Amino acid sequence: MKRGLVFGKFLPFHKGHKALIGFALKYCDELVVLVCGSDKEHIKTATRVDWIKDTFKKNKRIIVQGFDYKESELPNTSESSRIVSQLWASKFREILPYCDVLVTSEKYGKYVAEYLDIKHIPYDENRRKHNISSSMIRRDVIGNWKYIAKAARPYFQKKVVILGTESTGKSTLCNTLSHYFGANLVTEAGREIVENSNEFTQKQLYKIIQEHTNQIKEAHKDAKPIMIMDTDIHITQSYSKYAFGEYMDIDKSIYKLHHADLYIYLSNDVPFVQDGTRMNLDMRNALDKSHRQTLKDFHIHYHEIKGGKYGERFNKAVKMIDALMK
Repeated sequence: MKRGLVFGKFLPFHKGHKALIGFALKYCDELVVLVCGSDKEHIKTATRVDWIKDTFKKNKRIIVQGFDYKESELPNTSESSRIVSQLWASKFREILPYCDVLVTSEKYGKYVAEYLDIKHIPYDENRRKHNISSSMIRRDVIGNWKYIAKAARPYFQKKVVILGTESTGKSTLCNTLSHYFGANLVTEAGREIVENSNEFTQKQLYKIIQEHTNQIKEAHKDAKPIMIMDTDIHITQSYSKYAFGEYMDIDKSIYKLHHADLYIYLSNDVPFVQDGTRMNLDMRNALDKSHRQTLKDFHIHYHEIKGGKYGERFNKAVKMIDALMK
């Protein structure tokens, strides 16, 4: 059986890397993909391993392996150097099974293969097929979004949550913002599950959280640079505290999935519109206090938007999101 080797940082994993792996598969029966992550890099090696595993989850010929190293012990450079290549080749002998062929798109790949005493097959060294690199993506994630592998995009996506009590324009603002930024939209699940906010059960609140979670997971399948969320798990928890005097028991992994990069809270200083399904004005304002207390209890820092004119609220939200993306 012929075994191939592809190694790199995959920081992040992009379409050029995916093509490299696909190319390497032509020259071996089994392919080892080694993800090298240093102690100075902010994205965990395990996260990068998961990106590649998810991308090739249907291909049983690929073995993805992570390798954590210290830059004080191994050189962290992409420069072609025989000395550096020899050091890495020596480490590869220690941690990897024997490989017959090395496939790279870097000039130093030839040196590494020589020290491993295996064949080197170059791939698109001049990047004519995929004119992209991980460093280019890191410098401009949004501008190079189309090159990032789908499995890696959710990591770089920014989540923005619009919060507030009833009748503050959350849904309208979310829809407008999602169109303006070309963002994924997670809609408010509560309106579909609870017909009248004066009458609901905790079982329905659990169902709302589950629906929001499902929407987030679905949006991750084709993640865009921004996700706009109409309310979130904390608001649902606030309803539970307000109506039943207690927060619901929710797994930490759900909170992690819902966690946002920007929380925008719409103040209740706008005219109250009763559509027949909402709480009365006094209850709506009491719920506003409950929301704020819940966010405090869960240590959520939010930016508040005040003012009654919708256009002003939209412009303020756009500025906040622009600042986040920069």
